[in-house]
Amino acid sequence: MPFQIYSEPARSILTRTSGFIAEAGFTHSLTPARNCTFGCSYCYVPTMGIYGGLRPHDVTHWGQSTTFKSNAARLLARALKPDQMIYCSPLVDPFQPAESDVGVMGGVLEAVALRPPDIFVLQTRSARVLEYLEALKAIASRTRLRVSFSITTDDDAIRRAYEPHCDPVERRFETVRELIANNIDTFATLAPLLPCDPDRLLDRAIDATRNPIICDPLHTRVGKPRGATTRPAAALISERLGLSHWHDPEFQRFTVERMSSRAAAANRRFATGPAAFRFLTER
Repeated sequence: MPFQIYSEPARSILTRTSGFIAEAGFTHSLTPARNCTFGCSYCYVPTMGIYGGLRPHDVTHWGQSTTFKSNAARLLARALKPDQMIYCSPLVDPFQPAESDVGVMGGVLEAVALRPPDIFVLQTRSARVLEYLEALKAIASRTRLRVSFSITTDDDAIRRAYEPHCDPVERRFETVRELIANNIDTFATLAPLLPCDPDRLLDRAIDATRNPIICDPLHTRVGKPRGATTRPAAALISERLGLSHWHDPEFQRFTVERMSSRAAAANRRFATGPAAFRFLTER
């Protein structure tokens, strides 16, 4: 079934942060659309219920449609201030597949370049970010621009199982290298950490980037009765593939500690959770 793409005006575009993103040091978040056509099996957003402007249909039909905020650029131009630290986006990938058809991010990035905040971070897993390379260069020349690029596994068969609409692993590493070659400050973000060879994934991230490594395992309900967590669809995939241990907190702890030690041996900073995303707000 093709994605359903809609567009409607929003009442606001910047949201004061709370929780995880606030702990990482961001003052505001920017979400250019409702619902995300990547539709990743593990995406935590629909597990949060009606939050951040989501509507019931978004939650129950996650990944099947998206609604772009048609006035995003105009709202943003009025809302930007020089002391803001903005995370784009906690609820959708700003360069989701439908973005190539609608192009909302072009106006958003133009507004940021004209009235730059203190820090502007783009969180994505999409090679479509390269379609806006000139706009990114313009922003980077005026303020602190960071791209946090999600690479979830080193195994493309795993990528196809859990996030089939996302770019292949190799294309993601190519995108990271191209961003860095164009002087865009780029982080490898190993989040959520899907089944992989953790040593190989970490080594590739270290080889491709210069910045600290951001990591975060799959969220679980164990010890977390409320808030964001991994969607049941991902747990079902893991069970079918015999990989349910990747959802086990003790296995996750062991894997992350192993990766952290390996990063330290390579003289690279490494963290998980808000401490990891705080790398993005450092001056």
